Amino acid sequence: MEGRVIRDSIETLKEAGRKAPKLFGIPTGIEGFDDLFFTVKVEGDRVIKTPLGGIPSLAVVNLTGLSDTGKSLMAEQFAVKQASMGYRVCFVTVEIPSPFLATGLRERARAMGIRWEDIEENIILVDASTHSILREDIPSLTNTLAHVIENYEVKSTVIDSVTGLFEAKEMMARGIVRRLFGFLKRYYQTAILVSQKRSGHEEFSAEAAGGYAVSHIVDCSVVVFKEMIMSKYTASLYKRPIGSMIRFLRIDGCRLCAHDTRTHIMEITDTGLVRVGPSLEELKGGD
Repeated sequence: MEGRVIRDSIETLKEAGRKAPKLFGIPTGIEGFDDLFFTVKVEGDRVIKTPLGGIPSLAVVNLTGLSDTGKSLMAEQFAVKQASMGYRVCFVTVEIPSPFLATGLRERARAMGIRWEDIEENIILVDASTHSILREDIPSLTNTLAHVIENYEVKSTVIDSVTGLFEAKEMMARGIVRRLFGFLKRYYQTAILVSQKRSGHEEFSAEAAGGYAVSHIVDCSVVVFKEMIMSKYTASLYKRPIGSMIRFLRIDGCRLCAHDTRTHIMEITDTGLVRVGPSLEELKGGD
């Protein structure tokens, strides 16, 4: 069969530019993270870089790492922060039933100094953990999401985790992620997709279960990883005792804006919040 010319797919940059959404930052509630995204402006013959103040508006962000690296905490902080600002968030929970997620969100709100009453109507939970059809049938999931977005006027979506949607069928992972990406773009969502690494994957890479299915499709990939301090050198460098755990964060790429490319120290505080600290270059420079 001969191919066709799809004329609807063709437009000039000028035509596409008229429909381009405005770029601005969406605060995440994660201390130190929002300052890692930038925009630029021209003053005379100078190009000046300024913090965007959050993740890019309408970006689909892939947040990937091994277990116990702070991914879900970051997703929860984002949901709580946006809800506290009066914006509706849809949180698709794939790993744990919604009542248990509600407990975590309550704790995150307390630690962030945000009243539960200010967010409880603004976070809409979709329980794909309990309802297996939402994990196994992507049209049912997207139809449910469309219903939530349209009826609750949702501005942001979190899926934790997207890798739970293609368990035991990783050959289909790229297609599943692409369908979700297209759906989120069509509904103008700012989104965070949490993706789980396998222990066999190289910790510092953006690769998650399903191979490169997620990171090659989404707008932005953020990698979080951890390391056990096992030598006097690393103990001295990070100012932590031997045997303690240290976590890191790196933005691997972002199509929509400029970003910090360095590896940063990341901390989970004793109140259960993620905080992003100095880059390794800054840390070494301070010694």
